Amino acid sequence: MKWRQLPLGPLQTNCYLYSNEQKECLVIDPGGDGNKLISILQQQQLKPIAILLTHAHFDHIGAVDDVRKQWNIPVYVHKNEKDWLSDPSKNGSQLFMAGAVSVSDPDELIKGEGRLEIGSFVLEVYETPGHSPGSVSYYAKEADVVFSGDALFAGSIGRTDLPGGNHEQLIKSIHNKLLILPEETIVLSGHGPDTSIEQEMETNPFLNGF
Repeated sequence: MKWRQLPLGPLQTNCYLYSNEQKECLVIDPGGDGNKLISILQQQQLKPIAILLTHAHFDHIGAVDDVRKQWNIPVYVHKNEKDWLSDPSKNGSQLFMAGAVSVSDPDELIKGEGRLEIGSFVLEVYETPGHSPGSVSYYAKEADVVFSGDALFAGSIGRTDLPGGNHEQLIKSIHNKLLILPEETIVLSGHGPDTSIEQEMETNPFLNGF
């Protein structure tokens, strides 16, 4: 299994292409620049089979419909944010941008934690709310990576001042769901560079002393 990070959209949100040897891939958080993303997928000869969202803020969903229509694939999001994709007041675009972001509703709802199998891909879904009520992280044991969305960053954590955010809840999510992963696990965040569970346990100032 391989992964590639692509900063896309107005806030340079990290989109991830998680692929297997057959060049099938999962597209995680396609935040924008749909034509660019489609071009890269075609150049790499990758075949998307699903779109996974860590949460439904506008900067993570901007290219959802472009990719979904190009390959006719399903979009997954947590049930707590099932109506956020099409609602600019909920996905935050109404607060931050002159133009509202609205995409079609999801095809599949993540209703809880557990094993998620899509083709040959096997992921563990962890509910990690706090940045938003439907935030999830996807752990790929085979690749030793966790796609943490905007829950955990290198040296930081997600903001909690947006609607549905909760600082205490986010800290608990990180400690109870992410820091229990193997220390060598690579953390692939929604913004900024990758890091590791070990690195964040040792140096993240937001997590010390909890």
